[in-house]
Amino acid sequence: MTTPPNIVMILSDDHAANAISAYGGSLMRTPNIDRIAADGMRFDAMYCTNALCSPSRASILTGTYSHVTGVRTLSTHLDARQPSFPAMLRDAGYQTWLVGKWHLGHGGVHDPQGFDAWDILEDQGEYWNPELLSAAGRRTVEGYTTTVLTDLALQRIAERDPSRPFCLLLWHKAPHRSWDPDTVHAGLFDGVDLPEPHTLLDDYVGRSRAAREARMRIGRDLGERDLKAPFPPGLTDEDRTHWAYQRYIKDYLRCVASIDDNTGRLLDALDGHGLTADTVVVYSSDQGFFLGEHGWYDKRFMYDESLRMPLLVRYPREVAPGTSSDAIALNVDVAQTFLDLAGAPAHPRMQGRSLRPLLAGTRPDDWRSAMYYRYWEHLDGIHHVPAHYGVRTARHKLVHYYGDGLGVPGASPVASEPEWELFDLVSDPAELTNVYTDPAYDGVRRELSAQLEQLQREVGDEPVATPSSGSGQMA
Repeated sequence: MTTPPNIVMILSDDHAANAISAYGGSLMRTPNIDRIAADGMRFDAMYCTNALCSPSRASILTGTYSHVTGVRTLSTHLDARQPSFPAMLRDAGYQTWLVGKWHLGHGGVHDPQGFDAWDILEDQGEYWNPELLSAAGRRTVEGYTTTVLTDLALQRIAERDPSRPFCLLLWHKAPHRSWDPDTVHAGLFDGVDLPEPHTLLDDYVGRSRAAREARMRIGRDLGERDLKAPFPPGLTDEDRTHWAYQRYIKDYLRCVASIDDNTGRLLDALDGHGLTADTVVVYSSDQGFFLGEHGWYDKRFMYDESLRMPLLVRYPREVAPGTSSDAIALNVDVAQTFLDLAGAPAHPRMQGRSLRPLLAGTRPDDWRSAMYYRYWEHLDGIHHVPAHYGVRTARHKLVHYYGDGLGVPGASPVASEPEWELFDLVSDPAELTNVYTDPAYDGVRRELSAQLEQLQREVGDEPVATPSSGSGQMA
């Protein structure tokens, strides 16, 4: 009988695939994260089903969509008693540990469940001297948070029961806003102008009002706390954007540099303990992030920079080194994948699918050709992104901003008009041209609309009826 593998999942917060050199990103080198890709598989079409921290984390744990977990927004907390892969692995004999960002509420039913031990940051946590919550209470640990969390993870591995497999979740705060780097990386990129995305000065012409009115513009909406300095006086709007981009992206990447260094420490520890051959190592993020594309920071939208998650998987027993997959994979697949690798049955409530066949280099004939997305947090007071849902295939994307917060519990009463966007991702990979009303795409629009309805039925979500749901308004 094959011994179940150990499982290590490193989950960062807001880490865009474009900031990982294994994905071809040119902004920086990430040699330690790249080790996982070099020794395993890179997923090139990994997507979240709701590009927001808490909802995505709940979906990763439970293998279900936001309307099932109940965690639709940042203000809806997880009832952690619902079935999750850590609890099911523990029932199967695993040691289970969580270290780092939880961000799903705490106290009573919101505390982490299914773990032998957990040390979590309260809410977002701080970059320095983190206050950690555990079953034993609250304590402050001196140091830089990314390193502190990795130290705790290494301690768990060192003190493990070697007769039993373990599941370790190391869930970082970084590189979440406000991007405070460790002192060792504070001078990284000094004196260097980093390349700008070609859509940094996007004018949003021909796209939705939602894109135009979002409050995520680097040159307008970032503050002194984010940029660590006030804007120089007398700058034009364009110059403000160029200036702020350099300050933002450098601190963001400095935080990534610490994640990469500490990922190397963890991989070295697995080598040192002789665990590498028998351990599944996963690197991912809870969603993507805008690194200046469309002039934005943050996430939330269904545009690819926000939708796409990095996913790198190393498992020497089953995964050939240096491989990749372009099959559509989702955050709701993670739970069933881990359970499958551990030889434990998935809960019937789970809505994803095990990625194990893909890891072995085989794509089943019935593998999904489209994915369903829904962002529920309608017109929050900070980022002002309207609620929307949509469908993405390998070539096209259809998005519906359904307006007025209909169907969103507790939504803002601020009105927004229903709008549609349709993108041809082959001819327009930057998603700059909305072709929803283009007669040449009538057939594509009808096909995607039918797929959207079908996927909603399959996952059990409810469409929102609006009087002008087919109007295709553009702004």
